[in-house]
Amino acid sequence: MAEPKAPAADQVLAILTHLAAQRGPAPAAAIATALGLPRSTTYQLLAVLQERGFVVHLPEERRYGLGVAAFELSSGFSRQQPLTRLGRPLVAGLVDRLGESGHLAVLHGRDVLYLVEERAARRPSLVSDVGVRLPAHLTASGRAMLAVLPPAQLRALYPDRAAFAERASGPADAAPWTYSRLKSVLAEVRTAGVAGEHGEVTSGLASVGAAVIDHLGWPAAAIAVTFAEGSSDELVRAAAGAVTDAATTLSRRIRGTR
Repeated sequence: MAEPKAPAADQVLAILTHLAAQRGPAPAAAIATALGLPRSTTYQLLAVLQERGFVVHLPEERRYGLGVAAFELSSGFSRQQPLTRLGRPLVAGLVDRLGESGHLAVLHGRDVLYLVEERAARRPSLVSDVGVRLPAHLTASGRAMLAVLPPAQLRALYPDRAAFAERASGPADAAPWTYSRLKSVLAEVRTAGVAGEHGEVTSGLASVGAAVIDHLGWPAAAIAVTFAEGSSDELVRAAAGAVTDAATTLSRRIRGTR
């Protein structure tokens, strides 16, 4: 890896990124060890970050956590809606290329929340409009994102059968949802590289989706395309490839790479 042009800036960003990935505040010594930084440098940088409000020191615990200024940065990210701005042209390109409706969604608890919806001409209306929430385990977008989560996080989202919502429009002969069934479905997603659903959101319609991955390896969003069940294998393959390409492109863009 090339040496950074601004080492101090690179170290500051490394500290903030490291703290953001932790489950709670961390000791300075652990931060220094994890990042390969001298302890004196780590303490100096933490002191500056503390003065600016990006880091808070917990003296009783001898640990450092993210501060209010870091939260304000994340709030600014949400206000500027970069996922929507960067994702909409990619979804529109999918629709033009495939002639089928496309959408972009994010994971919100056990639901997916749709941020972008591009309808193809002469295609049926969909329930996945902007602002709509649907159970993540039933949708292609949701399955694509759930398949990326660590097992412990997935289990925390689905601790028991009561966590699995059903839709009246789903297949009548479908097996009840359990954690074991979900794990099996997500294993298939990882093997295939894309997620799919067939009539589980809307009878007669199917979807394929792929996850957008952030710089920490977490699912930031998913891009999906919806088409009629029974569509040609050629269309299904084209849709799977197209959503994978679009999700890969958006992953690069939200990380600031081309």
